[in-house]
Amino acid sequence: MSRHAVLSAGASLWRSISCPSAELRLDLVLNCGQSFRWRETSEGHWTGVIAGRVWTLTQTQDRLWYWTYPSEPREERETERGADCVKTEPTGEGETQGVTNRREEKRGAERVKTEPTGEKEGVTSYTEKKRRRGRELIKTEPMGEGDGAREVKTEEVSPQGEGSEQDRKEQAILRDYFQLSVSLGELYEQWSRADPHFKQVSETFTGVRILRQDPRECLFSFICTSNNHISRISGMVQRLCERLGEPLCQLDQTPYHQFPTLQALAAPGVEPLLRELGFGYRARFVTQSARQILEQQGPDWLESLRDVTFEEARSALRKLPGVGAKVADCVCLMSLDKAESVPVDTHVWQIARRDYASQLGAGHKSLTDRVYHDIGERREDFMLT
Repeated sequence: MSRHAVLSAGASLWRSISCPSAELRLDLVLNCGQSFRWRETSEGHWTGVIAGRVWTLTQTQDRLWYWTYPSEPREERETERGADCVKTEPTGEGETQGVTNRREEKRGAERVKTEPTGEKEGVTSYTEKKRRRGRELIKTEPMGEGDGAREVKTEEVSPQGEGSEQDRKEQAILRDYFQLSVSLGELYEQWSRADPHFKQVSETFTGVRILRQDPRECLFSFICTSNNHISRISGMVQRLCERLGEPLCQLDQTPYHQFPTLQALAAPGVEPLLRELGFGYRARFVTQSARQILEQQGPDWLESLRDVTFEEARSALRKLPGVGAKVADCVCLMSLDKAESVPVDTHVWQIARRDYASQLGAGHKSLTDRVYHDIGERREDFMLT
């Protein structure tokens, strides 16, 4: 069985890109409630799914290191799933689901080709690779007290050769997902000049940036956030993927899956299944929103919202069942390229009143639609957007 990769066990088998920790802090960005599918699988190592592949990420002071895992062959997946596989559509209609999954899998494979092993293609465990390349393994040493990162004393080595096509594709995926083309240092400097309070707190929270997620995953994940907290949301999203998503691979007994397609979410029988999985009233919102998108807009509609204005995208999303102002704003900000979007919850409201506009929503004990609207209208006064 394959295991989660760890940088200290052999950095020469990993790949990396230049990325100072001031520009990205994995522990803050992947664990703050933007995405709900990342797990810290060992200290400072985060494993999750991007673009149809399973990744483990970690970082040293100046580099972002990544490891991608080959997906298991379809025959092995079907054997392992067996009786646990949940059928979401009857034969005939269900063929559409299978075609969609295969199409997505093909697209993912075209974006990111698996690493050749020189043997029959399949899952090669980390331990086997380590034995095979034992002489290439290097040791790491601490960078200094309290740094929590390790300096890797090795030249950057690519398993396929430096600058390979696979490297370029995977690095492009990472740069897009973390929006690394945006200079966080320049933004922090600009905001610090404009706001002394931001300058003070920013020294504690460096490297915080917005993810650019898949719109489908982002939307349906945030539909699950209503009256909820991060750990419970993460469990719900994990169960959703395990029961309705295509399996990718299994590492240390932990299965990883694609996020379910719209067809899988809209299929007959999904709502009662989600209720059994603890989704409660949100189960209806998930299935109804998926059906409405498929029946009225089409499978590519969500991504097309990247090309319209913030107001248009926000208004369109709010027509979906279970999508209020906050969910729509989260999806706009974290997947649809709408940097002007300001999602507001009770905590944001309290911070806005405490640090920027004490009279905002005065007289209200809860975050009403009117207060939410006022905060959005005044974002330039206290959010520096």
